[in-house]
Amino acid sequence: MRDTGTDDHRVRIRPGRGSRPRTKNRPDHSGAPRGRVMAVDRGRYAVATDDGVDVTAVTARELGRGAVVVGDRVALVGDLSGRKDTLARIVTVEERRSALRRSSEDGDAAGVERVVVANATQLVIVVALADPPPRARLVDRFLVAAYDAGMRPLLCLTKADLASPDRFLAQYRGLDLAVVVTAVDGDSREGVDELRAALRDEVSVMVGHSGVGKSTLVNLLVPGADRRTGDVNEVTGRGRHTSSSAVALPLPGGGLVIDTPGIRSFGLAHVQPEDLLRGFADLADAAAECPRGCTHQEGSPDCELDAWVRAATGPDGEPLSARDHDYRRARLASYRRLLAAR
Repeated sequence: MRDTGTDDHRVRIRPGRGSRPRTKNRPDHSGAPRGRVMAVDRGRYAVATDDGVDVTAVTARELGRGAVVVGDRVALVGDLSGRKDTLARIVTVEERRSALRRSSEDGDAAGVERVVVANATQLVIVVALADPPPRARLVDRFLVAAYDAGMRPLLCLTKADLASPDRFLAQYRGLDLAVVVTAVDGDSREGVDELRAALRDEVSVMVGHSGVGKSTLVNLLVPGADRRTGDVNEVTGRGRHTSSSAVALPLPGGGLVIDTPGIRSFGLAHVQPEDLLRGFADLADAAAECPRGCTHQEGSPDCELDAWVRAATGPDGEPLSARDHDYRRARLASYRRLLAAR
């Protein structure tokens, strides 16, 4: 009997509340209906089920915060009718086939990586040839991220009516990159059909600097998408953010395109130094000849990348031109900037 501190028989002691021990046996959701996450908005997940129903869902508590992203394949329980004001529950996330990751670069979260999109097969790097001007360093980061995620990169150049793509593409002539050039102005739709064909039956993520025209392309590829578009600030030369979150949209010809918010940086702190070379395939052969333990940084003893820049002839034995040497110097400088920025 519990000691109440009094002998008064009129004092009644309410029995204490017991707590039931939590069972270790978790529900079996192996047979639960499946679907793909199409959008995330403030703790609510838009999911397209394999039965063709669009539902709104929340996540089970045991999954934790931020465990589900656009593109994830998930198992669902609860109300799967898709009716207004009904909620399903995401109970498991299937193993991801690919994961596009990005590291934070500012504040207390600097260096912390997060998954941006899951299960995509192709990274479409959208670059405006003018207005705003192209940023080769950001493209290099995207290429590294694509190869690190196990995705194929596709370079999509926009606004070809304002500038020729030749000068920009010359910076990547040593890479075997798939390229689509577009010009959308008035009634012109140059390159859009080619882009549509490249996206067919793929799960493609569109990334790029703000104002490069991603949402404009998405609106042409997916009738009714109604993604917001914006102009470039005349003072800063930077694009205004229009899309506020990633969203996956079914393509009429098959496949999905995922539009992402415009960004100005893309952290790669999560990528190991030896893996950065995946985005610089033109340097890989020379780097393979470096001594064991070579960091490839500027000043590294006997680094073959420096010899690659100074070489008088190419792999075919032909003399290298001044343009060739400029190309090699620029590529090595870009690679070493990424190494130093980690």
